[in-house]
Amino acid sequence: MNQPSDSSGLTGRPSRALPFPEARPPGYEWFDDEPTFDPGLHLDVRPPTEVVMLADLGYDDAAVAPTATPVAFSSPFRVLSDEGAAVLLDVARRLHPFRRRAGERIENMVRGGCHRSRWLRDLCLAPEVTDVMSAVYGVDVAPHTMPVQLGHLNYEPTTVGEAVDKWHHDTLPLDYVMPVSDPRTLPGGRFEVFLGTKGEAAELAASGERPPADRVLAPEFGGPGWAIALHGNMVVHRGGPLDGPAERITMVNGYVALDRSRDDQSRSQDLVGVDDPSVLATEWARHAAWRGVGRLQGLVDSLPYGIDESTAADLLEVAVVDVRRAVDEMRSDPPPIEHYERHPGVDQGGEAGPESDVGSRDA
Repeated sequence: MNQPSDSSGLTGRPSRALPFPEARPPGYEWFDDEPTFDPGLHLDVRPPTEVVMLADLGYDDAAVAPTATPVAFSSPFRVLSDEGAAVLLDVARRLHPFRRRAGERIENMVRGGCHRSRWLRDLCLAPEVTDVMSAVYGVDVAPHTMPVQLGHLNYEPTTVGEAVDKWHHDTLPLDYVMPVSDPRTLPGGRFEVFLGTKGEAAELAASGERPPADRVLAPEFGGPGWAIALHGNMVVHRGGPLDGPAERITMVNGYVALDRSRDDQSRSQDLVGVDDPSVLATEWARHAAWRGVGRLQGLVDSLPYGIDESTAADLLEVAVVDVRRAVDEMRSDPPPIEHYERHPGVDQGGEAGPESDVGSRDA
């Protein structure tokens, strides 16, 4: 493993890419009897001591170059105090009635909880945690511009022995994965990382195989409220099956790199049919607009004299690529929610190859 970056150079950056919306989506109301989030009481942030790089998983320079960071994932680190972990567990239980299925990949999950719980919202936006995430990744990051990508919760399936979340990689770039229930007391249900590339996982899946045990890492979390930072769009991972009945809850909180010159790595079309349609379209459009504004401002600030019309057109086209993609995807049918556990030879409407997006969130 490697050492995470020194955070001392990551100063003067905005703590958020976009402000959290003041208006609530239709049908969403705040919980009116929860505690106020208090960083001094509810956080106990202790940065991780080690990180694994994408190169360590087998990615070459060409695959890493357009991504947000060369970091793959961190060692487990503490985020919440005992008091904070207890409040998060209570919030997750209160949100459980709003659970829904994410295709065939996740049976029970809740998204949009930050539109219902102020405490969860403030935890997910906490600058104290964002600073640590920036240091881990070695780049400036901010909480994800789409609130549906904040505070995602996964719950145990009804059938013992079924994976909480199948082998997949995420459709957002960066996040942390946090046990909400105590992982030390669970019969199974481990969070697992494949120590390989998406291409290797796709080759295994094509032959009906799963990642072999000797290439799977199950991080040892110190308890509820601990986390690992994850380059979710590049690291194949899953929530493993429970061996017996138990409450198993994890939270995933998404981030974006503030440098918008790199690839987006957010595949929002896969969220159609998963997220509340009254929420998704607005937040997806805001995210695409934020990406486009940043890239266009880069042209305003740095476009040189001496270029011809063709070059200028190419630069403008690159600047609005995320807006153009969002428009095209909003007007087309969504793909199935992909993962690496489909049966080979069965037409699933798309190939889960190295460049495909097999899943929307994490375990």
